[in-house]
Amino acid sequence: MLKIRLKRLGRKKRACYRVIVIDSKKRRDGKAIEEVGFYDPITKNIKLNINSIEQRIKTGAQLTPTVQHLVNKTLNNSQ
Repeated sequence: MLKIRLKRLGRKKRACYRVIVIDSKKRRDGKAIEEVGFYDPITKNIKLNINSIEQRIKTGAQLTPTVQHLVNKTLNNSQ
């Protein structure tokens, strides 16, 4: 099963994350199938490819709760 979840980047105490599509059995920082966005919690910068995320959801990928929150936040800000 595919999951859309966060991959940690950056240095200690200065994390940033990529939103990736990955097999649920792979480790958190494993090789991604596709990168669909970016999130920096310190600057509150969120960039998501909503079209790609919607396409992956249609094919059966599941969002983690954190990524679901980011998607909802992005969609609410764009309206």
